[in-house]
Amino acid sequence: MNPNRGFSETYRCFPIAMMQNGSDRENVNYGGKIILPQSALEKLSQLNISYPMLFRLLNGAEKKHSHAGVLEFIAEEGRVYLPQWMMETLETEPGSLIEVKNVTIPLGSFVKIQPQSTDFLDISDHRAVLEKALRNFSTLTVGDMVQINYNNKVYGIKVLEVKPHFEDHQGISIVETDLEVDFAPPVGYVEPSSQNSLQPAKSRMVIDAPKPVKTGFAAFEGGGQSLRGKSKGALVDTSNNMNTDSNDENDDGPFNLPFGQLYFGFPVVPPPSENDKIKNEKNVFTGSGQTLRTKKK
Repeated sequence: MNPNRGFSETYRCFPIAMMQNGSDRENVNYGGKIILPQSALEKLSQLNISYPMLFRLLNGAEKKHSHAGVLEFIAEEGRVYLPQWMMETLETEPGSLIEVKNVTIPLGSFVKIQPQSTDFLDISDHRAVLEKALRNFSTLTVGDMVQINYNNKVYGIKVLEVKPHFEDHQGISIVETDLEVDFAPPVGYVEPSSQNSLQPAKSRMVIDAPKPVKTGFAAFEGGGQSLRGKSKGALVDTSNNMNTDSNDENDDGPFNLPFGQLYFGFPVVPPPSENDKIKNEKNVFTGSGQTLRTKKK
């Protein structure tokens, strides 16, 4: 066994799109694996390293780092190709120098992520989408701004927290492990107001409508006399003059009733009980009358 376990090389980094036929491999751009040259494979095969091969990517100029797995060893000598989101996380430009060093990081058990747009909420099944997208990743590091592609739309996701957490590398491996995922509210998301969500829409029934104010001439307001000499009162206007202005100061709000109770605008008379029926039957034909014939003395 070769005790030498260290692999550390400096390469010029370029995005996947600048690789030969890189435009035809967009799926590689939405993952967490890099492409190294053939010489890197020859050196790694002679070292006693752990598998899967994981690497620490360090931009010394900006003091930014991340972690990645390796997908292939087909890059030109002296070059390493990275996904676009990894270039942005490391704050590096095409052709800049970065250090690639093999590392061993623990298997992760928990990660907390934050979508960078509220459009992520439009996805119906977040779990299935993430499970499929994370298959292209070998590691996750705190501070990474990863990108996934779903339905030809790119979603940015930031890694906020990982467990187990170590200050020296702040990364976890997600290869063949059960990972618990927690979501933080997306950037730009606003919680709905509790008052607005709980306040029902105002409604008013005809029986609750205020009486209309009499202004000007109104037809058929007078009284009258019947043939029997009895006076008749003024006619009542039964038209529906409901006021639908929701800004009325006298509005008491919605007409709420307990569950199972109805309101028809008049007292509800319960049906007669059995005892009432018996009493009514006993009182049938209990009145008195007069006959046309007078009684004989």
